[in-house]
Amino acid sequence: MNRRELFAAGLPLALAAGTTGVAQAAESAASAPPAPSAATPLFPDDAQFWFETVRMFGADEYGGASFGEVLATSARIKAGDYDSWYDAWNAIADRIAAEGDGQLAHGHSVSARDSFLRASNYYRCSEFFLHANAKDPRVAQAYKRSVDCYKAAARLYDPPIEPVEIPYEHTTLPGYLHRVDRTVRKRPLLIMHTGFDGSAEEMHFSGARAAVERGYNVLVFDGPGQFGPIHREGLPFRPDWEKVVTPVVDFALTQRGVDPKRIALLGASMGGELAPRAAAFEPRLAALIANDGLYDYAAPFFGAVPEGQRAAFRAMLANGGSPGIDRLLEGAMKASPTARWSFTHGMYSFGAATPSAYMHMALAYTLAGGVAERIRCPTLVCDAEGDLFFKGQPQQLYDHLTCHKTMMRFTTEDGAGAHCEVGAGRYAFARMFDWLDETLGR
Repeated sequence: MNRRELFAAGLPLALAAGTTGVAQAAESAASAPPAPSAATPLFPDDAQFWFETVRMFGADEYGGASFGEVLATSARIKAGDYDSWYDAWNAIADRIAAEGDGQLAHGHSVSARDSFLRASNYYRCSEFFLHANAKDPRVAQAYKRSVDCYKAAARLYDPPIEPVEIPYEHTTLPGYLHRVDRTVRKRPLLIMHTGFDGSAEEMHFSGARAAVERGYNVLVFDGPGQFGPIHREGLPFRPDWEKVVTPVVDFALTQRGVDPKRIALLGASMGGELAPRAAAFEPRLAALIANDGLYDYAAPFFGAVPEGQRAAFRAMLANGGSPGIDRLLEGAMKASPTARWSFTHGMYSFGAATPSAYMHMALAYTLAGGVAERIRCPTLVCDAEGDLFFKGQPQQLYDHLTCHKTMMRFTTEDGAGAHCEVGAGRYAFARMFDWLDETLGR
């Protein structure tokens, strides 16, 4: 059951019955059976656990996981049990990090680098489902260990991957500068950020190293609401993402080896809305990649609502939500693993006290009102055929663009149909960065 389907059972009933019927509608949503899905090798009744596992399998392509370790770890996890998920991934992370320490102590730097890189990703994965209680000590501990292990790996690359702190309003944004070599030769720069739930560290094997292999210097960063800022200081998402990217571009232009006329921006997942929003107001970008494209972040919440009722529901949310809507959403969260996770993480990363408050905030994350039409740089919109979250959104974004634009579709038959093509990184980034090469005249 995805975000669109989770409303199908209860929401129309709630709108038809009025506020007094919300509780009954919530019960209807809670008791609705999960939508049928194709059989999967692991977690067949939990689409969210399966997607995160595919994400881990895919990290193998650039050293962020080992297929055998992911398989063995998954076998120890009980579907839908967040504590079981944490325990299994934290245990493998501890073991691999300890191996890295031993390898480094004996001078085996390549082995240590590889171990630290995998351990970093395993720690990130371990706390993924724990954000319903941000004060859970496991959250802070896993975050720290993930970053520490990644920095240990980064030091062992040649040239080293440089941790950076990018000035931003009253604080800094964490990131990493991946360089092709140690020279001052001016090269194209790719700025990358994730979306709803990724990290700057994870971007290492979600495009950064693929770009370095092709001669790009790469600056990855976490913005407000993302892994670093939300863990370090509780800094939530903001919809005016240009206020985030513009300081990042300012910082990039102070670094050696940056060609100011060849700066591109890539946003992944929810970043497929955030990055285009920034590009609409940041003229120094020479190219944009939205992977996958996203026009209206909140739209999937309304997909199953009858068209005649959507305006009423949007109006309810525009006023800040309500206890009645919260009861409905809590019922949906019980019925759908994806809804359970997306609402708890949404409240955590948006700084919302309730599910309906999160949905109220989500309404601001849209490229409507002429924002998409302001983008002037060449833009690549990616569309994964089997996207679990934002199906149909890439086409909407593409249709609203007035700049030079390209639609790039990824299919299930090619093994690249999952959200952001997880599990098919080598294939997907080859296509994306070939487009970027040609667009920047390389």
